[in-house]
Amino acid sequence: MSVRLLALVGSLRAGSHNRQLAEAAIKHTPQGVGIELYEGLAEVPFYNEDIDVEGSVPEAAARLRAAADQVDGFLLFSPEYNGTMPAVLKNAIDWLSRPFGASALKDRPVAVVGTAFGQYGGVWAQDEARKALGIAGAQVLADATLSIPASLTRFAETHPVDDGEVVDGLNAVLRQLSAEAGTAAA
Repeated sequence: MSVRLLALVGSLRAGSHNRQLAEAAIKHTPQGVGIELYEGLAEVPFYNEDIDVEGSVPEAAARLRAAADQVDGFLLFSPEYNGTMPAVLKNAIDWLSRPFGASALKDRPVAVVGTAFGQYGGVWAQDEARKALGIAGAQVLADATLSIPASLTRFAETHPVDDGEVVDGLNAVLRQLSAEAGTAAA
């Protein structure tokens, strides 16, 4: 059986190190695991219950929910903005957590990783994302973590896909997440 994961990147910047981290995860995905890098978070409107009405959900939000319905688990990549997760990632979590009782996240395994310029690699943002995901009903893998500090210098000349330590860390997270996702899908 193949395990399907959806990757959500919390940075919209073209040269995002977190997007590069997601690309590294995709390139080094274990056999039997497929990762879809979701494109289109920038188009998803801010969550508003007034527009989250069956039959008229905004198209970009409906596409996100449809993509989430096709996977066994989620891998989120979060930079840290002002000590917390970026709004685009929180917005995705909000859309996926609804409608109440039918969350696309409910009981699905999720891991949160990332890189940031600071000395802690974005751990505050990743912790905030895990908190929001847990409240939304996801099965948050608290031990499947990877926080890479000093992204601007570490990845100035090296793409994460070519950094052995990063690849090893991603592989450990992916093994744990795919094992949980495979169990949940069975």
